[in-house]
Amino acid sequence: MRHLGRVDYEPIWRAMQDFTARRLPDTPDEIWLLEHPPVYTQGQAGKPEHLIAATRIPVVPIDRGGQITYHGPGQVVAYVLVDLRRRGYGIRELVTRMEQAVIDVLAAQGVTAARLSGAPGVYVNGAKIAALGLRVKHGCTYHGLAWNVAMDLSPFAAINPCGYPGLAVTDCRSLGSTLTVADAEQALAETLQRTIYLPYSA
Repeated sequence: MRHLGRVDYEPIWRAMQDFTARRLPDTPDEIWLLEHPPVYTQGQAGKPEHLIAATRIPVVPIDRGGQITYHGPGQVVAYVLVDLRRRGYGIRELVTRMEQAVIDVLAAQGVTAARLSGAPGVYVNGAKIAALGLRVKHGCTYHGLAWNVAMDLSPFAAINPCGYPGLAVTDCRSLGSTLTVADAEQALAETLQRTIYLPYSA
């Protein structure tokens, strides 16, 4: 578990690629927790038309799945670098476990969250509060999830979030939670360790 603070997007992305390329069969899995300065990331299937308004926020084409999303201060990002072969489960179960970690942390705050069929992520009353996107290379994952805690949500208005026109986006603060980013990061770290590393049934 590595707590990295607020760091630029591209160096961390390259570090994830490098970590994954250099992995050996006994390399320990890691989870990196951090925030990013404002940036849009466009997944491999991303379509330019999902950026629907001009902004000064940079757009970085990247190698995860999915469409376009926004990262910014007040959002807890967890990059999950896991050897699925060693874990004994596949990418779909990893996604489920990651979603469940966010659902569990929100439940502890009195917020009821859920999945939506066919739309990876975590939602509260139909509004997206956490986005997920992963890349698998040689059985090992990188990228991860982004959980909106206490952030400026206005940059989401310039995109179709995750490729869904009109998709509402929310954060914990908008739902009345007083959870700080630091406390949210710690709670998510502890919960991800449990859901990813230990036997678990959704």
